[in-house]
Amino acid sequence: MSEAPETPAGGTRPLPVIEKDGPEFDQSASAASYTPVLTPADGGERRRLWSTRRIPATLLGLLVLGAAGLLLYDVAAVRADRPAMAWRRTLAEELAERRLDDVAVLAGAAAAAAIGLWLLILALTPGRRDVLPMASANPGVRSWLDRDAAALVLRDRAMQVSGVQSVRVKVKRRKVDVKAVSHFRELDDVRADLDTAVGAGLGRLGLAHGLNLAVSVTRPGRKG
Repeated sequence: MSEAPETPAGGTRPLPVIEKDGPEFDQSASAASYTPVLTPADGGERRRLWSTRRIPATLLGLLVLGAAGLLLYDVAAVRADRPAMAWRRTLAEELAERRLDDVAVLAGAAAAAAIGLWLLILALTPGRRDVLPMASANPGVRSWLDRDAAALVLRDRAMQVSGVQSVRVKVKRRKVDVKAVSHFRELDDVRADLDTAVGAGLGRLGLAHGLNLAVSVTRPGRKG
């Protein structure tokens, strides 16, 4: 904000002038030649946020706890000269009598292998695909932005473009899809302005890596 110099006593002092530093929409840009502005990657690449995976961990913990407790109770009962539970006797008989190529044995082994593979994937992958890493000048500060929140911010910017009736914004890991409906103005002009507005919005999100921008503009369908 800049102010005009003071006037002599008794004079009229003009109001301060506010200078806008926001992005300006290029009204003359053409959709064919316009290059979307991508998010600056000066903050370096950031890894995804690791998910705590509370639900799978809780389910696995409860399953192991229940099985271990049941087996411990049955072993203690046998040590106390009581008969083993029916399920353990049946399981021991089935494992002793069934062949390795039996359908039930193969199905159980396939299920156990699938569960084990699923647990390994959960342990070795970060997950949390619903958040985007943000750039930071301080190495000790790490932050992430929810993709739905980013889509909402970009949608608000897109709705400010003249001629846009409705718009849908979907933020993916490497791409932003913008699908707008325009009820007046040339479609190329609206798309160029959307490229500028949404591209400027991407630059202000502060993400750690650039996102490709895809914009499509159509006319509203006929009613009836």
